[in-house]
Amino acid sequence: MDGVFVLIFLFALGGGALLYARHSSRQRAQAEQLELENQLSVSKRAADEDVTKFGEELQRLDSDVAGHALDEAMQQDYQRALDAYEDSKTSLDAVKKPDEIKHVTEILEDGRYAVACVKSRIAGAPLPAKRPPCFFNPAHGPSTQNVDWAPAGGAARSIPACAADAERVLAGADPYIRTVQVGAQRVPYWEGGQAYAPWAQGYYSRWSGSDMLSGVLIGSFLFGGMGNVFGGIGEGIGGLGEGMGDMLGGIGEGIGDIGGGIGDMFGDLFD
Repeated sequence: MDGVFVLIFLFALGGGALLYARHSSRQRAQAEQLELENQLSVSKRAADEDVTKFGEELQRLDSDVAGHALDEAMQQDYQRALDAYEDSKTSLDAVKKPDEIKHVTEILEDGRYAVACVKSRIAGAPLPAKRPPCFFNPAHGPSTQNVDWAPAGGAARSIPACAADAERVLAGADPYIRTVQVGAQRVPYWEGGQAYAPWAQGYYSRWSGSDMLSGVLIGSFLFGGMGNVFGGIGEGIGGLGEGMGDMLGGIGEGIGDIGGGIGDMFGDLFD
């Protein structure tokens, strides 16, 4: 009878271990899902702000274009800007995962360059160079030059800036920095955490290998506040996979130990 009680105890222990492992796994999955939902909400809000701002910019462009004869090249640039607005709204509505936000901001980056081209054609000026968006606020459109700038307590870096922000920095004034909501306050977007990584990637990823962004984005000091966003995301996912692998391996080992103990017990009973 003692052996039977031991057997029941071991089965109960093994079942409890499995239930605990499943409960822990569900809790971890729920926490990860909540984090993804929070990141999605945060990044979609930032992208939605940009889409709205771009629509307002197009309304002002309508006034600039009014009264001007549109040649074919200007019409193409203008239509490209209008299409970018519609495409950005469609893309935003289709977003289901945080990483997909980058597709929205990629569209906006291209649309703002088209707007800059229309304005140059109206003014009879040369078309703007294809450059990264203004680092201080990508909604300012393509940068016009690089300026040396340092965040509070940081080292100076060469930063792509729009004409207005470049003028302010060169005059010793603060640039107009894009802020995002973090908790109860708004902070510069590069301090917003990994939730804003896809949002920034859409604007700057195509320029990641450019000399104009050397030392600014990927792995740079300035993006330390985002947890080295562009590299940190992959590392985080890899770490999660390793952690789950360790957990499953540990469960398997525990079950194996229990099974071995039961086998030994049966051997003792029938010896």
